[in-house]
Amino acid sequence: MAATRNQLIGLLLGAEEDWPRAFEQILGLVGPLKVGGESLEVTSERMRISPFDLTDPVRPGLVIDRLAYWYYHPREWLKKAALMNDTYLLNSPFTFQSMEKHSAYCAMLRLGMKIPKTVLVPYKNPVDNVRWAYTSAKYNDRFDLDAIAEEVGYPMYMKPFDGGGWRGVSRVEDKAGLHKSYDESGEMLMHLQATVEYDKFARALSIGPETIVMDFRPEQPMHNRYAVSYDFLSPQAGWEAETVSKVVNAFFAWEFNSAEMLIAGDEVHPIDYANACPDVAVTSLHYYFPWAITALVRWSVFCLATNRPATVDLETRRYYEIADDDSLDYQAKMEGYRRLADEHFDTERYWEFCHEHLAHLPEAVLEWVDSDAFDKILLDTVRSTYPAHEHEKFLAHFRGLVGLWVKDQRSLRGGPSDTPEREAPAEVLGPQEL
Repeated sequence: MAATRNQLIGLLLGAEEDWPRAFEQILGLVGPLKVGGESLEVTSERMRISPFDLTDPVRPGLVIDRLAYWYYHPREWLKKAALMNDTYLLNSPFTFQSMEKHSAYCAMLRLGMKIPKTVLVPYKNPVDNVRWAYTSAKYNDRFDLDAIAEEVGYPMYMKPFDGGGWRGVSRVEDKAGLHKSYDESGEMLMHLQATVEYDKFARALSIGPETIVMDFRPEQPMHNRYAVSYDFLSPQAGWEAETVSKVVNAFFAWEFNSAEMLIAGDEVHPIDYANACPDVAVTSLHYYFPWAITALVRWSVFCLATNRPATVDLETRRYYEIADDDSLDYQAKMEGYRRLADEHFDTERYWEFCHEHLAHLPEAVLEWVDSDAFDKILLDTVRSTYPAHEHEKFLAHFRGLVGLWVKDQRSLRGGPSDTPEREAPAEVLGPQEL
């Protein structure tokens, strides 16, 4: 009889309920796995926050963190778990705490990616520190904000150097708007970033080695920002957008992250790609929600099953060696970076593992999404998110989009669809299998 190995996934959560419930239920569909002569059983538990001794044992082998970017007590517990107990973290606070959007811009510029012109300007308001007055008077250079803006070019975006869910982001059209936004920035340290004329705004969500690039419409309300579109980018732009997201994550050892890019023809301009807590709400991802949570389950199970080592060692020099090779053109460098990213995430081995041990999961998830159990999550989420008079409208909206996903998946599998016919959004160009 095969020995049984039990592994626990910890969920470190804040106000979210929809994706954790989905994760728990999809994980329950995995079942015991026979891996390396053992019977592997993976379960999950929502973590509690309490005082801890630095030598306390840590039960989860892997933790999915949604708090550490703003809540410091669990952040420090995560560091202790990683340093003392080899706990695998999605994501590691070590790199996200020190390598925020500003660092990501610098690194990807170093790799030759097409980042729009970006300038960091000093705080508008004094820093809350008794040494500020003396230091600024003695060492801070005076600067001409208008001259810097002219060099960047209008229109531009002013946004915090460390990001934060569109916090403090403003589009600046002219000098008056520049000073208004700067005055309102207060104690936030801000970038001025040029914009580019673009055809599409793309957002990529990456979970381990899996990435999906979505047609994103930031001007729309959240429930309507992700258009259900396939083939909305040229093959080259689609490949490059996917590569940018994978490479950023591998470079910084981030595993659960989103990236935003402006696409002009085949040109891809990354503008935002350091999101420690990427959006995975069913009310925003809708059609793409089943893929996202399934990918999160697959990657978590793979890491535990294969004893993937937890590390914060960044092998940045390997990327710089490609960047500094003058014999390589831009495309060759991107291909080289992607090979390193695939190596980092053990992509080939991951998909072999999924084929051997998790081949049943896509069909099981499809049946689950088409069940009352998933609809209950959707119903509860709509009721807790929107006012009562909008419940019916949003339930119909999300049921239609999720129903379209079910229909598409059944079509891809060559089977009949029991889902009622729904009018597809005009943006839909073709489905992608889970």
